[in-house]
Amino acid sequence: MTATPRPAARGGAAAPDLVVDLARFAAAVDTARLEPDVIAAVKTNLLDTLACALAGSSAKAVDDVAALVREWAGAPQADMLVFGGRFPAHHAAWINSAMAHARDFDDTHDSAMLHAGVSTVPAAIAAGQLRGGLSGAELIAAVTAGLEITCRLGMGTQVDIVESGFIYSSLLGYFGATAAAGRALGLGEEQMRNALGIVYSSVAGNHQVTRDASLMKRLQPGLAAQAAVVAVQLARRGIRGAQEVFEGADGFFRVYLQGRASAQVVRQDLGRRYELLNLSYKPYPCNRDAHAAIDAILALRAESPHEAADIERIEVGVTAAGYQMVCVPEAVRSAPKTIVEAQFSIPYAVAVAWLDGAPGMRHFSEEGLRRADILALAARVKPHVDAQIDRDWGRFVTPARVVVHLRDGTALERRVDYSKGHPKNAMSAAELAAKVADCAAVAAKPLAPDTAARLVATVRGLEHLPELSGLMRVLT
Repeated sequence: MTATPRPAARGGAAAPDLVVDLARFAAAVDTARLEPDVIAAVKTNLLDTLACALAGSSAKAVDDVAALVREWAGAPQADMLVFGGRFPAHHAAWINSAMAHARDFDDTHDSAMLHAGVSTVPAAIAAGQLRGGLSGAELIAAVTAGLEITCRLGMGTQVDIVESGFIYSSLLGYFGATAAAGRALGLGEEQMRNALGIVYSSVAGNHQVTRDASLMKRLQPGLAAQAAVVAVQLARRGIRGAQEVFEGADGFFRVYLQGRASAQVVRQDLGRRYELLNLSYKPYPCNRDAHAAIDAILALRAESPHEAADIERIEVGVTAAGYQMVCVPEAVRSAPKTIVEAQFSIPYAVAVAWLDGAPGMRHFSEEGLRRADILALAARVKPHVDAQIDRDWGRFVTPARVVVHLRDGTALERRVDYSKGHPKNAMSAAELAAKVADCAAVAAKPLAPDTAARLVATVRGLEHLPELSGLMRVLT
């Protein structure tokens, strides 16, 4: 399938490039004109992303990036979360995004197959601090712009992640983060268009890092946030970016997406219907494609508890894309040796869930990887492509059909389509608050005992916050 031809404008000429619509939308977002459900959803995303950053501050590779940012030093423009200190805004955006993504605990758009907040929120905060005096309401507007553009670009993309070789959280996050940073910095429509054109020179983010269990998996979205903060500053200084960013002869859709993208899907009802309302939030710190299988196992475990020794094998049916993401190479996923391998392993996650209940951050650690009981059961988890699920669900974050075969010949079966955290199976406010508390408890530096409660309360009333310093005091 090729990209949808541009509709004709009046007079027969092709309509302006999609970047015009996105720039106009991003520059004009106003919290005062947003519906309450949109504001509530954006605040949920902010809370979840910042909580994930607290937890990610102690994750592997984050301390190395933090040390590098300190070594670079420079203008004291924006805060590094948890560790403290002020640094050039684009460097602060990078390290804060790295923290937010490191635990693989951040949001997911289950249809667009991406994380939206991880680049958007750090870029908006860094640009807002660079500008100075940004209010909570303005931050909500900036994050709204970034989340919506990232999610819509994901929905308009018609090529699967595995087929394309890109990770869309990073690839599309460059544009969403730039929209968020531009709105926070107060760019006008023309400046916003140039910023999006400037950042087009930087977009990247590959899937090979996942296959190779590279720690760059957790750093890539931060590169998007970093480039976004640079792009908006260049645009504010009058630098002209590419103009036909998405639909031009060498635009993003052709160069990166094989022409398989629909600008019409991205444009439709822009500013009237919000795709960000369909974001999911994770109850487990691992790849979202493992979550339906975890939920199914937890349900079966509750209904018919058995010792691991009673289990002959566990079959898990998923989509072809989900199989590629969290099931292969089977030898690696069945016996992960690194944290990233475990985060992207259905066999490991299923084994943890049967043995211990809901997987937590302790399971995706060096200590967890040494658990002989988890690895022994993971070796008996047999994932496969379920033809019916694959036909009906395609690119969507995969459902799972789980069958536990017991040694006495009994078979226990459960299918889950919408895993916990999806809008159709949402986490409660109490569950989200508990997640925030769990994240704060594993931060790299000791935080005040009431940090989680203060963060929840501050974000809940964010539209009334006169300046970002009130939020940053909780996070640093």
